[in-house]
Amino acid sequence: MPYFDTASAAPLHPVARQALQASLDEGWADPARLYREGRRARLLLDAAREAAAEAVGCRPDELVFTPSGTHAVHTGIAGVLAGRRRVGEHLVVSAVEHSSVLHAADAHAARGGTVTEVPVDRAGAVTPAGYADALGPSTALACLQSANHEVGTVQPVAEVAEVCGAAGVPLLVDAAQSLGWGPVEGSWSVLAASAHKWGGPPGVGLLAVRKGVRFAAQVPADERESGRSPGFVNLPAIVAAAASLRAVRAEAEAEAARLRVLVDRIRRRVVRLVPDVEVVGDADRRLPHLVTFSCLYVDGETLLHELDRAGYSVSSGSSCTSSTLTPSHVLRAMGVLSEGNVRVSLPLGTTAEEVNAFLEVLPGAVAGVRDRLGVAAPSAAAPVPPGAESVEVDALGLRCPQPVIELARAIGTVPVGGTVTVLSDDEVARLDIPAWCVMRGHAYLGEAERPTGVAYTVRRLL
Repeated sequence: MPYFDTASAAPLHPVARQALQASLDEGWADPARLYREGRRARLLLDAAREAAAEAVGCRPDELVFTPSGTHAVHTGIAGVLAGRRRVGEHLVVSAVEHSSVLHAADAHAARGGTVTEVPVDRAGAVTPAGYADALGPSTALACLQSANHEVGTVQPVAEVAEVCGAAGVPLLVDAAQSLGWGPVEGSWSVLAASAHKWGGPPGVGLLAVRKGVRFAAQVPADERESGRSPGFVNLPAIVAAAASLRAVRAEAEAEAARLRVLVDRIRRRVVRLVPDVEVVGDADRRLPHLVTFSCLYVDGETLLHELDRAGYSVSSGSSCTSSTLTPSHVLRAMGVLSEGNVRVSLPLGTTAEEVNAFLEVLPGAVAGVRDRLGVAAPSAAAPVPPGAESVEVDALGLRCPQPVIELARAIGTVPVGGTVTVLSDDEVARLDIPAWCVMRGHAYLGEAERPTGVAYTVRRLL
């Protein structure tokens, strides 16, 4: 059964399994003790730290191990903000950061700090100019992911780090998605990562803080991990994480080239095989193993279940796979279609045969979901003879993708130049109706609040 969701968690690398088993026998003692077993454990911990630091591109004494990547992010943000509180309490983040960064930003705002979100373009990328505009004399910290976890877009970290450096602001980089593929370029100040993203065991994070960065740990004093991550370390898991990071790095160049070819195949063929599909994310500056696309007129949760029944494990940023019924913050910030969203992230060793088989299954899965929703392909349907110059469609109470389906059905009932207004109380409509207009070549005229719901107006151009 092909597993295509390594952006969530990669399968345990064989080297990690071997290192974990070996260190369970050798690394169980307290590395802070001076007797034989403690010294042996300390040697293992030091070796793991040196290997991880080499992969990150920092000094071993700048890196600590944490219980998770989220813990590393929260610790790094809180520590730098506290260490630089005399500068100010302004935090800058991108609009597409991982939720761990955004949750930390929300907590900072709740304590009285200020937060600025830097917008992204339709490919999901920030610009250095965007960060330059956001920085100010009271900015204590800026955060930027190295690559996006939902759409794979690689961010201009080196350029943003240069902008931050010129302003005297440290840059924290969430490198969870990219560290297995190579070191993060540029003069970053703080870096966080998570071992389960590259095939290490879950429950191990990395936090690197460059010398010279003001940092005040926001936990009770502890003699372990430089006082930044208190408690007894999970040494066997740490050893396995460091060993697997070194192993995947050794394979990275060859695997990246091979997987990029397979992902390019998906990007090209999915738009030919499935009508009304939008491939999202940067086509060039992206992670080599990840591709995301959205399918019009499809319930994302149902589509994922269909693919699961067919034997394929994929993920989604679609609003329809969440109980909140709101689109992912990443897709919202990009302004792209969210309904029927599928994220494919290939593990090491994925074969061309597995990708070809997935592409054979996908069209039928999408068509089946559309059939059950009562819309085979609205855009391909014969146009209804034009009637009124404007039509209003009541989609109150309907959830994604039904408001867009109703719009697609109604657009043929007005002449070219006429308008269709969709009344909806589904938050997703605010994103997916404009995205539909971009895909179908119509003009989105805007929205207006109504006593119940929001009215979204579209002008027919074709």
